[in-house]
Amino acid sequence: MAKEWFKDKSRALLIKTFMTVLIMPAMFSDLAIAAEAAKHVEHQHETIEVSYATKDIIIDGKPDEADWQQAKWHPIDHMILGPEISADDFSGRYKLLWSEEQLYLLTEIVDDVLYDQTADSTVLYWDDDTVEVFLDEDASGGEHQFNHNAFAYHVALDRQVADFSTLKQAMTFNEHIETVWTRDATDPKKIYWEMAIHIFPDNYDDSLTAFPLKHEQVNQVSPVTLFAGKIMGFMLAYCDNDRSKQRENFIGSHPIKAVDGDMNRGYKTADIFGKIKLIK
Repeated sequence: MAKEWFKDKSRALLIKTFMTVLIMPAMFSDLAIAAEAAKHVEHQHETIEVSYATKDIIIDGKPDEADWQQAKWHPIDHMILGPEISADDFSGRYKLLWSEEQLYLLTEIVDDVLYDQTADSTVLYWDDDTVEVFLDEDASGGEHQFNHNAFAYHVALDRQVADFSTLKQAMTFNEHIETVWTRDATDPKKIYWEMAIHIFPDNYDDSLTAFPLKHEQVNQVSPVTLFAGKIMGFMLAYCDNDRSKQRENFIGSHPIKAVDGDMNRGYKTADIFGKIKLIK
């Protein structure tokens, strides 16, 4: 009887040990997934503090100013469209600064192929290698595809800046962003893309595009004056194409929750943008 009891206990212990071996990896996997998801949520809702530029930033694609050296890098590391890719194919990060007149953006992009297939800057510009800058001046969120509640600027290799207009068609907004990019002196795959961005309110009028602005236009389309403590909606993304008919990857600075399987929602709604806060 004792012998049978011992066998039963041994068999139960063996089964328990076996089940533990099976279950524990799954538990650790679930914990890792939960931790990664929590990190993404935290990243998405974190307000990025943007330091003041103490001296003029020269837009020349050469980020050698002391203010740039002090600014913090932020990653461009969330796949929105396309398969996973190697760091040699694409990797990116960015910095921000501000003055009363402009928001400054520096992106460091590693891309093995730079491709611009369409001469017309308002046609299929999202299928070229492009930095896309999402800005919501008052951080109000909401729909913006065919209005200027927010902007989704596509900044092309030829310095053309495109977005949809209130006329429900694409147009250029070259006066909004001054931009220059250069290759790194030692790594030809690495480029520095520098921008000075005028920030416009949501009542921007596409019918008044003269810049500098005429006196009678000032109340309608003037860029806003920035100040310490101001909070804006912000997100960044990169369209990567290695000579295909359509972009192959779309990589963003913030995680996006899919709706009906769609994560490419930044050009339609500012609800998914992160936030930046200007500080001195």
